[in-house]
Amino acid sequence: MSERAGLTRLTGNGNGECGQGDCPNVYLTEKGSFVVQGDMFNGFTPPEGEGLVEIPESVLREAFRVLGW
Repeated sequence: MSERAGLTRLTGNGNGECGQGDCPNVYLTEKGSFVVQGDMFNGFTPPEGEGLVEIPESVLREAFRVLGW
């Protein structure tokens, strides 16, 4: 799924950390929830239909700053 309609990108400087120049990132949905894009985290197996990603603290701090938190 490459469609990002309805998402507001809160982070990311395009430095290519994930090989595509666009992650890790945090997005805000139209519903006010968050979508996190980053490297897969394999520390445990989540329930079916769920996934885990690992992102640097700096990315969350950037998202909080954008939201004024």
